[in-house]
Amino acid sequence: MRKLAVSFEPHGKDSHVPVGTTLFNAAHWIGLPIDSTCGARGTCGKCKVQVLEGETELTHADRTKLTEEELAQGWRLSCQARAQEDTCCFIPALMRVPKAATMGTGRLVLLEPNVKKVYVELAEPTLEDQRSDFERLRDALAEEGYGVEPAPHALRSLPAALRASRFQATAVLGGDRLVTVEPGDTRGVSYGAAFDLGTTTVVGALMNLTTGMSAGVESTLNGQAPFGADVITRISHAMAGPDDLEELRGALLETVNGLLAGLYREAGVGPEHVYELVAVGNATMLHLLLGVDPSPISVTPFVPAFREPLDLPAKDVGVDIHPDARVHTFPIIGAYVGADIVAGILSSGLARDEELRLFVDVGTNGEIVLGSSEWVVATSAPAGPAFEGAEIRCGMRAAEGAIEGVALGESVELQVIGGDVRPQGICGSGLVDAVAQLRLAGLLDVSGRLRSAEEVPGHPLAGHLVTIGEERAFLLADGIPLFQKDVRELQFAKGAIASGIQVLMDRAGVTPGDLDEVLLAGSFGTYIQPESARIIGLVPPVPVERIRSVGNAAVEGAKMALVAYPERLIAYDLPSVVDYVELSGRPEFNELFVSVLAFPELEALELEAVP
Repeated sequence: MRKLAVSFEPHGKDSHVPVGTTLFNAAHWIGLPIDSTCGARGTCGKCKVQVLEGETELTHADRTKLTEEELAQGWRLSCQARAQEDTCCFIPALMRVPKAATMGTGRLVLLEPNVKKVYVELAEPTLEDQRSDFERLRDALAEEGYGVEPAPHALRSLPAALRASRFQATAVLGGDRLVTVEPGDTRGVSYGAAFDLGTTTVVGALMNLTTGMSAGVESTLNGQAPFGADVITRISHAMAGPDDLEELRGALLETVNGLLAGLYREAGVGPEHVYELVAVGNATMLHLLLGVDPSPISVTPFVPAFREPLDLPAKDVGVDIHPDARVHTFPIIGAYVGADIVAGILSSGLARDEELRLFVDVGTNGEIVLGSSEWVVATSAPAGPAFEGAEIRCGMRAAEGAIEGVALGESVELQVIGGDVRPQGICGSGLVDAVAQLRLAGLLDVSGRLRSAEEVPGHPLAGHLVTIGEERAFLLADGIPLFQKDVRELQFAKGAIASGIQVLMDRAGVTPGDLDEVLLAGSFGTYIQPESARIIGLVPPVPVERIRSVGNAAVEGAKMALVAYPERLIAYDLPSVVDYVELSGRPEFNELFVSVLAFPELEALELEAVP
């Protein structure tokens, strides 16, 4: 997909953006601030730039906010001017120093939330001034550069709120919507919530919209887990009938509202001061949140009911925030590359930086994104539940008692969640570590076959190689063997993701040597050892220092969109720059899958097996 070059003077910086991107957003793509108070809605008139090269269409907002002389000199409101060709423009110096915070993967984000609280002191009505309460408020907000329309819910509280404080009040705006009016000056109390609706884990963050700081983070197991470990199983449950679909929706809402209650307790904040919620997740999770039938996602040609970003009343969704607040979702790229991956692309800056990066969200469904500011391609691979500890004989989720790390030397050293507790099983990160260490210890060959004790006489760990029934296993701890079949399950899971990576790299014509960085994301990607991922062939054979865990990139992207509205606009544009590759039915996929099932040769990774 062709991108346009937009140059900004006097900074000497270029942004590469899709056709039709506003100059305001093009500047934010590369982190250049442009003054604005209205959130790029064309009402404050502060975001003007001078177009030096390239044509942009005059808009009504331009004619309203700019003089004829300014228009003749090429000045335009950057939030309204859309690039249709390569463009060069001049940005005037900022009149103020913008507030900023570091978020995502070390990105500097300018604080400009969609939610604004504007304190007004209004003249009280008289016989000579019989403007309505709303007119009085609207005129005061217009002087500050905000335009609002009347809304029934806000009008109901308006008379009492104004008269309770002698017409000194705070208007709460959600974009160009009037959310509510609060008596007195309440500008210091403004919050929003960001949620990643994961298939396994739901993560919520409460954000102070005034400071851009987190007021609390909570996570818990998705309440839908009893209905199935993966989205296909849950879709099957939803297909049983409307009551079953509502059951899934109710379980997810109970999870979200339970996390919100915990966040409110931790921060000492009530739901009446939470004016917006940004939710991301895969396509199935967003469908289930809204009670929308997700069944078409599970069958060819994998079509969701919606892909667009949504802006919905909180009370319609059922989340426990201010009843007149809004819930916003990110767009969906494809049936199996959802809004959570859009959030990950946003928080990592993958589509905006010059470096070539590979982004891998490792889980039941492995989402993969490859690209830079020049181009981006994405796909998903059905990895199965092995990374979550499922289908592993002694597997478990990452909870207390789970083995999360393994080191093999003269003895077996285990890292167990909870510290000095008895191991109960092994979770995904421990599984990857165990298999990687077995390769290094020379106890697992390149095909994934466990060696027997007789094959490695004198090896310090030979006594851990056992046969249970007719199956070989490696004894990690008393009662916790790692079976040959478990190794095969991991091979199939990593093979699916490695195949997806190879398809994208072949599509783009790049090799591992071209990669500047590999980013491991998601709750699993947070805990996996980069070296272990490399040893088992989950990621390409790049130097280990180029592999970086980025944590829950999805919730980071949602937080960025919550505290910085321009970042949200960039997220809305991202699907237009991503080339989605559907693996299903691709003739080369099965051949690739078979070719990457084996583990990489240690010599190729410049590693030596321990004899």
